[in-house]
Amino acid sequence: MRRALLPIALLLAGAAHADSTLPASPLAYTQLPDPDQEAQAKALMETLRCLVCQGQSIADSDADMAGEMRALVRQRIAAGERPAQVRKWLMERYGDYVTYDPPLSWVTAPLWIAPLALLALGLLIARRLFKRKTA
Repeated sequence: MRRALLPIALLLAGAAHADSTLPASPLAYTQLPDPDQEAQAKALMETLRCLVCQGQSIADSDADMAGEMRALVRQRIAAGERPAQVRKWLMERYGDYVTYDPPLSWVTAPLWIAPLALLALGLLIARRLFKRKTA
């Protein structure tokens, strides 16, 4: 019985230590003093994907990684960088996956082409099915 409980206890102990014990970056949860800069930073954060959660933007996520990314965005906006420059820097650092709107390239082409190809395939199948019924 004890041998059966050991793997479960190890799994639970690992999950309990998954979060970082380091303090969050000061700008992770603090807004910038300039309202215009904060609005720019917030708008940019809404368009960036949390690399841990993957379904939330970094503005909505509570993950440590998202907090660090929010702090990076705010630091760079406060330093005078434009949101497009910050977005480009983050994409160079973390890859195109960090944005909800990846640029068209050879790597991201399937993301842009697949929905159109599936729609065309569905229309072709529907057309053939309707032709058979009328004939």
